[in-house]
Amino acid sequence: MTESTSKLRLGPLPKTETVKLTIALTVRLKADLERYAELHTQAYGEPIEVATLIPHMLEAFMARDRGFRKSRKE
Repeated sequence: MTESTSKLRLGPLPKTETVKLTIALTVRLKADLERYAELHTQAYGEPIEVATLIPHMLEAFMARDRGFRKSRKE
């Protein structure tokens, strides 16, 4: 693991059940996601597609969002 890849927030990905959802991204966000996928591959040694990363990133983001967590408890 290199210095830049040892600090990725998203660790190895679990296998999950999925549903298909189509989204539109900015060109810059797509490029950033592709770079993240490259870094993730370097860090964990397994090629990963951007489309596979996105749900895990969103799940991690929502898990850290205090307002969202609070609304789920109510």
